[in-house]
Amino acid sequence: MQGKIIKNISNDYTVLVENKQYVCKARGKFRKLGLIPLVGDNVIIDEKNNYILEIFPRTNSLVRPPVSNIDQVIIVTSVKHPDFDTNLLDKMLCILEYNNIRPIICITKLDLLNEIELKKIKPYIDYYKKIGYTVLNNTNLEELKQIMKDKINVFTGQSGAGKSTLLNKLDINLNIKTNEISLALNRGKHTTRHTELINVCSCWIADTPGFSALEFIDMQNSDIRDNFIEFNDYKDDCKYKDCMHNLEDVCEVKNKVKDNTIMKSRYENYLKFIRR
Repeated sequence: MQGKIIKNISNDYTVLVENKQYVCKARGKFRKLGLIPLVGDNVIIDEKNNYILEIFPRTNSLVRPPVSNIDQVIIVTSVKHPDFDTNLLDKMLCILEYNNIRPIICITKLDLLNEIELKKIKPYIDYYKKIGYTVLNNTNLEELKQIMKDKINVFTGQSGAGKSTLLNKLDINLNIKTNEISLALNRGKHTTRHTELINVCSCWIADTPGFSALEFIDMQNSDIRDNFIEFNDYKDDCKYKDCMHNLEDVCEVKNKVKDNTIMKSRYENYLKFIRR
């Protein structure tokens, strides 16, 4: 029987087949092939013995969060407690671009900012919109539902950013556990312990364990460069064909940073990533 993995706890995979769920183990052959089943995988199962027999080819996959066949990722981004983190956001955007997954930025906790703090945050929001990203705040529930409709969506972001709270607002019946923020650490306590696809609002969404670090798995510095999307508008005007926009003497990207066409924080994060 063919189905989709919708939950993984330890080595137990919940597979949905025509509105019926089966808790299955993975066959040993996957371990030999170095293939780990992921939430989102389309699979063939032996429903009598509860084994996953085959995993169909994936359109895409992420290691953290561990999901596959994703249409888009909603990056839940807090502006306070925890504070707005451009480094983490830019890293996630770059990784998603590399994996051909559409990112949606969802800003949370704007209501916690005073007027001065709001003025500081607004240029960042405007800039991400300008370079082509969809940016919403967590009060735009109807717009978010329309964007998510009929798609497999991953919710991810820094611990304590408000992923579970937002999911509960999208569907009050979910009642996903939330927890308080550790003010001393400026990050949330982990409340989501596993990855699971949930059928909500005419779509699939995944609530995933929060993260505070990401890795550029299998990405070269040139991949990082090519997936800072606004850099590509100016690369042809650089002196060198393979310009890394770093130490070169004539670089149009660096010129655009100087005249504020490219946001300074984006460029500084890029340099940190390629010098890692």
